[in-house]
Amino acid sequence: MSDTPLLLTLIVPHELEEAVADTLLAHPELTTGFSSTSTEGHGSSIQLVEAAELVCGHVHRKRLDTVCSDQAKADAILALLRQAFAGANLYYWIVPVLAHGRLA
Repeated sequence: MSDTPLLLTLIVPHELEEAVADTLLAHPELTTGFSSTSTEGHGSSIQLVEAAELVCGHVHRKRLDTVCSDQAKADAILALLRQAFAGANLYYWIVPVLAHGRLA
């Protein structure tokens, strides 16, 4: 496996946002932190359930981004979330990170 850092992005239903964040925070060996932003899901694969979603045509979600040091860490996070939130409507993607760090 490559030691290229990866960006793991999770798209989380709003009702699971705190539980997923708490799960990640409980495992500092997997991630040192993450960013979260509000986002909206659009498209034919999105299930609109609530009345407001049906009217607006999109769903509200939380996006969590974390930089993983390697594929093994990203896989471990996904395995943890699969176990903790089996059957939940969590969506994810992983992309390589060309560079990251702090500006001083």
